[in-house]
Amino acid sequence: MNLPYRLILGSKSPRRQELLKSLDVDFEVQVRPVDESFPDDLPVEELAEFIAQKKAEAFDTLDKNELVITSDTVVVCEGKALAKASDYSEAVEMLQLLSGKTHQVITGVCLKTQEQTISFSEVTLVHFDDLSREEIDYYINQYSPFDKAGAYGIQEWIGMIGIKGIEGDYYNVMGLPLHRLYKALKSFMT
Repeated sequence: MNLPYRLILGSKSPRRQELLKSLDVDFEVQVRPVDESFPDDLPVEELAEFIAQKKAEAFDTLDKNELVITSDTVVVCEGKALAKASDYSEAVEMLQLLSGKTHQVITGVCLKTQEQTISFSEVTLVHFDDLSREEIDYYINQYSPFDKAGAYGIQEWIGMIGIKGIEGDYYNVMGLPLHRLYKALKSFMT
């Protein structure tokens, strides 16, 4: 893809960097500090896109040839938004909540240049099998999933043994909906 822009990924997430790299585009990583608070009355379905937009707004001065990509991922189960677990017990609590249920993974993405801002959300349904406390403890001890929304990574052991199916974009669950992002990037080529 020959974008007429210098691409900037506004994320320090190694998974997002790896995913964007897999699209065979050159980019650099820049992260700006952002207050990720949100209005109490914001519907959970809009949360990820709202935060992605706030992250993009932090890039208040872009050169004419720069395009920044920002994103945020939220896991939603039973109407409750799960961000990253702050400690072991919160990770256990999140995985117990997800066990045996279907939840949504919503990733909001924002693409911004000097002239234009595009944002969207992608939703994937994830069906978890029942998880035992031993499986949950093993996963947390071995993988320390404290940097992941919902306290799990689909590409890790828990995804292999605990997820019985998904509906939607697999890469969205990892943190970047590649198909939709590629289409959005193509729109900047015209």
